[in-house]
Amino acid sequence: MTAGTVPRWASTLDSVVVYAQGALCRRLARGTVPAGGHVRVAGLPRSLDPGSLRARVVGASGVRVTEARVEVEAELLDTEPSDELRREEERLRDDCAAARGRRDRQRGLIQEVAALRPVPPARKRDDPHRRTPVDAWLELSAFVDERLTGLHSRLRELEEELRRAEHELAVVVDRISRASTDVPSAPVAGSMCAVLTLDGAGGAEVELEVEYGVPGAVWVPAYRLTHRAGESDGSLVLRASVAQRTGEDWTGVRIALATADLRRRTDLPRLRSVRIGRSQSAPAPSGWREHPAGLTDLFAGYDAAGPRPDTGPAPAVMVGAAPGPVPPPPPLPLPEGASPPAFGGAMAPAPASARPGGRPRTAARPAAPGAAPAVPAAPGAAPPPAASAPPVPTPPVPVAGPPQPDGAELDYSALVLCGPDEQGGRRGRLFPGSGFDPVTAEYRRRAETVGALPLPGHAVRPRESAGSFDHRFDAAAPADIPSDGTWHTVTVGEIPVGLRTEYLCVPSVEQTVYTTLVLSNATGQALLAGPVEVTVNEDFLLTAALPTLAPGGACRVGLGPAEAIGVTRRVNLRESTAGLRNNVTVLDHRVHVELANRLPVPVSVEVRERVPVTSDADVRIEERADWTAPGGDAGLERHAPGTRLWRIELPAGGTAALDGGYEIRIPAGKALTGGNRRS
Repeated sequence: MTAGTVPRWASTLDSVVVYAQGALCRRLARGTVPAGGHVRVAGLPRSLDPGSLRARVVGASGVRVTEARVEVEAELLDTEPSDELRREEERLRDDCAAARGRRDRQRGLIQEVAALRPVPPARKRDDPHRRTPVDAWLELSAFVDERLTGLHSRLRELEEELRRAEHELAVVVDRISRASTDVPSAPVAGSMCAVLTLDGAGGAEVELEVEYGVPGAVWVPAYRLTHRAGESDGSLVLRASVAQRTGEDWTGVRIALATADLRRRTDLPRLRSVRIGRSQSAPAPSGWREHPAGLTDLFAGYDAAGPRPDTGPAPAVMVGAAPGPVPPPPPLPLPEGASPPAFGGAMAPAPASARPGGRPRTAARPAAPGAAPAVPAAPGAAPPPAASAPPVPTPPVPVAGPPQPDGAELDYSALVLCGPDEQGGRRGRLFPGSGFDPVTAEYRRRAETVGALPLPGHAVRPRESAGSFDHRFDAAAPADIPSDGTWHTVTVGEIPVGLRTEYLCVPSVEQTVYTTLVLSNATGQALLAGPVEVTVNEDFLLTAALPTLAPGGACRVGLGPAEAIGVTRRVNLRESTAGLRNNVTVLDHRVHVELANRLPVPVSVEVRERVPVTSDADVRIEERADWTAPGGDAGLERHAPGTRLWRIELPAGGTAALDGGYEIRIPAGKALTGGNRRS
């Protein structure tokens, strides 16, 4: 059955799951099952991974998919591709060149006028000196000034015209670079299609689901936090910045975002049992078999045909995939003391000399030294004898035991059949290939460039912030994301969070009180790290960085200084001696902190201090305050050693005073030369 007789079903993109790198697309197609069961589902992008193609029948209709493969097809477009931007770019380039030429000519005129100088006539030897009229000099100077004034005015107009033309050209060039790659740039558009084989009742109406993976899609999370002062809850809207260059526009599709790695293998490893003794389990059949005897004799007619006109290497033939470069075969594990085997495939290939029409292809072979050049035979004449003897078949190297091919050589869909021009015992045999033709490889290379896009401010890659877990976020509504390789914002959904406002100050460092929001995650899903836009009382405040928040976790989000709350701190130090012989130095620190609340609502303020920490048992530190060490809320952040906290509730318009301190007792033998540290 040819491609023209296979029914072609149109498909629509239904949903997309964007992973940390790449995406998994799901298309739906509907039609009637033909008699032969073969259908072609069109609309797949050129950048898809052929190994990720999956297809199934939606619903229990008694029809199932027995085979699915990817093919490249060329489609002649009914209309010419849209090249309005290209024509606009060419027009603007011409306008810029014309404006630049006018500007340069104006500059030349200015230089000519500025170079005007009075030239006196030549004086003979016997002529007396003549006086130059001052009026002539002044008239020439006035003429030059007037002329230059007009020329410079015109020059400013031309430079402004050139600047506008260059700006318009830069805008059009930027639009071309950001244009969607889904728009074809030629009258003939190349695309992928899935060739499916259906098994079931013919003539039945079925719906197919085709799933495939594509590179060139990335996403990072972002948030918008809405809060009202004095309330204990808020609204956290999860948004995502998505960029894709897969070659197809996502229009009206359901978007899901996942933190997993799409290229990571998820199959379970198979562990082999080790038995002691002669009775061993039979090895699992691998599907590989020995090459048939006399494989090199298949090319006798090809070698006897003589050289061909072109000397380029014949392209390799791909089995089950597009043609591509043939890499060298991977090394095979061999038994101890064995030599490398002379095999390179997985099954017996077809005769390479067989060609359409029964005519064998010829190859350019180097002539032996001293041999006469080959003369092409006349049409219809019998082929002349070979100019050179056919190559001597290389005898196979004896191998101890059967060869053990690796997994790459057992992947039959990715094997490449080497042509008759290959050397070193490779021709006529199968080797693992790349699986991509040059055009598809270029599409995939351009698609993967989105991974190098600069991230938005405070943004973090999902794999870096997710840690050891993987989660999926489903968008609440369909979205449109063109294939232009730029960031687009998608609203995922609203997440209820707990909020409380706290005021924090460290007066020993800065006598300023800062406003913070303590955000707690009461849901069953984690919040990834990313930028959060904070809005309080419908007024935008700032964009902060939200860390990764596990279910049940809490964190602080700073909102900046609180000008309505004042704080002052004073320290009094007294130095004295103690002990039987006054051999202990006592440093008494007294700390006094005053707070004033000028807000119309009561507030909770946390004041932080720090006491010295010693590792010497002879140096003692005695605290004299009612502050406390960080306790149950230490999970919000990490505190330095010696941190002490004061928590106080200030009424509206109220003040408070906090007193504390500590003593440092240093023995005489532990004193520092030149004095001890006082603070």
